[in-house]
Amino acid sequence: MFGQMDELIEKYNDIAKQISDPDVIANQDVWRQLMKEHSDLTPIIEKYKEYKNTVTEIEEAMEMLEDSLDEEFEELVKEELAANKDSVEKLEEELRVLLIPKDPNDDKNVIVEIRGGAGGDEAALFAADLFRMYSRYAERQNWNVETMSLNESGIGGFKEAIFMIQGEGAYSKLKYESGVHRVQRIPTTESGGRIHTSTVTVAVLPEAEDVDIEIDMNDVRVDVFRSSGNGGQSVNTTDSAVRLTHEPTGLVISCQDEKSQHKNKDKAFKVLRARLYELKQSEQQAELAAEKRSQVGTGDRSERIRTYNFPQGRVTDHRIGLTLHRLDGILDGDIEEFIETLTTIEQTEKLQESAAR
Repeated sequence: MFGQMDELIEKYNDIAKQISDPDVIANQDVWRQLMKEHSDLTPIIEKYKEYKNTVTEIEEAMEMLEDSLDEEFEELVKEELAANKDSVEKLEEELRVLLIPKDPNDDKNVIVEIRGGAGGDEAALFAADLFRMYSRYAERQNWNVETMSLNESGIGGFKEAIFMIQGEGAYSKLKYESGVHRVQRIPTTESGGRIHTSTVTVAVLPEAEDVDIEIDMNDVRVDVFRSSGNGGQSVNTTDSAVRLTHEPTGLVISCQDEKSQHKNKDKAFKVLRARLYELKQSEQQAELAAEKRSQVGTGDRSERIRTYNFPQGRVTDHRIGLTLHRLDGILDGDIEEFIETLTTIEQTEKLQESAAR
């Protein structure tokens, strides 16, 4: 670990010099990238300095104990020594966590796609519940939510909801939400009072920038059409809706929520870029199949990850075996305990893998 730290300190100091170089500052793309690297390394370097200072204090205390003849003074030094030894162990663990390689997408905004699965109208209603849950969670994090596309059902649910969440570290927290969410409850339309099981699929995609994915416009067919469904003035009377078809992959993206064709087109391209980026990452992960995949990683879309049981008021995350008996709070966006537990387990797995190498 210390050898790695020496390399990081050298890199950190080199970056610090570069970001003060007028020639580098003149190239804003390079300068912004260096500033991000500097920002990412700063907490690691500061933690290491704290660790080194504590080790030095321990060494000084040991020397004082060897030279001291005052029993009362020795007791004070021993107390301080014990506290510093505890601090060193804690700092070492914190450093190990900080040195875990970061997911390059962790700082990105996300595009969330929610689709009703098995269960018809009931699945569409639960899709709307999940849309609200993530929107409320975003509010708790002081993140911004921007609707990209909503395909409403006739009873207040969503056949499909696509929206962007913009905020620092959005992907690092929400990446664990990808997969199948199952709901067990009595539908409001069910007179017999039988519990139904329905499913909703959630996909969390990191927002892709132009530097991540370059789209050849010759590969994209753009169609415009008249918006349908609920909408305000002019939404249903002008050709403002946009459909993109990416010929090489067959991906089709439609956006019609905005009155402006230009805005709908811009949103559609954001979704297309994110999906192409996901395809690119999936191909890269397949090529690295020899590398052990985390048990609690971003999750496959077909994997059942969580069950929301209304009669018993509980929510269970099947990946980690965690059940919480506060369904109402969770659907109101209080999902942090799930996210923190998933994050901790994934970090522990990575630490174990690192130690085994």
